[in-house]
Amino acid sequence: MSRILGIDPGSRITGFGVIDDTSGGLRYVASGCVRVTREPFSERLKQIFEGIGAVVREHRPDQLAIEQVFMHKNADSALKLGQARGAAICAVIAHELPVYEYAARQVKQALVGSGSAEKCQVQHMIRVLLGLQGELQADAGDALGVALCHIHIQQTRKRLNCGRIGPTAP
Repeated sequence: MSRILGIDPGSRITGFGVIDDTSGGLRYVASGCVRVTREPFSERLKQIFEGIGAVVREHRPDQLAIEQVFMHKNADSALKLGQARGAAICAVIAHELPVYEYAARQVKQALVGSGSAEKCQVQHMIRVLLGLQGELQADAGDALGVALCHIHIQQTRKRLNCGRIGPTAP
């Protein structure tokens, strides 16, 4: 069994989701958000670091899957997002967990089959795959999606490494 912590970083709201990957299938453990106050930015980073550290201590994951930063239009927002992401990663590295990073398109591709899927399609697949009822909080749902993407990619790698790959010997 592996316990995966997924994180959707944000400078105001950082989502997290914890999933167990067992021989019997996937099991939802927990999800939620670290919400920071309107303090100076350095204080917000500290709150993210402490909040994610508390999640790690409570749920004891084996690995971290986190969404990569993308730059859309606003460079300042991307820089702040990168710093928030760094605070979350540092909180996990302090507990000596391996870190895996995924682009938003990879997450959508793994869950829906299309890298350009709509957010509602991704949320629907998360609920279906984990057997969850009702609506997910957006940031927590995105974090669960990153964790599911990681599990999917790891399972695929394991299957590909089974048996011979490539040409057979004469």
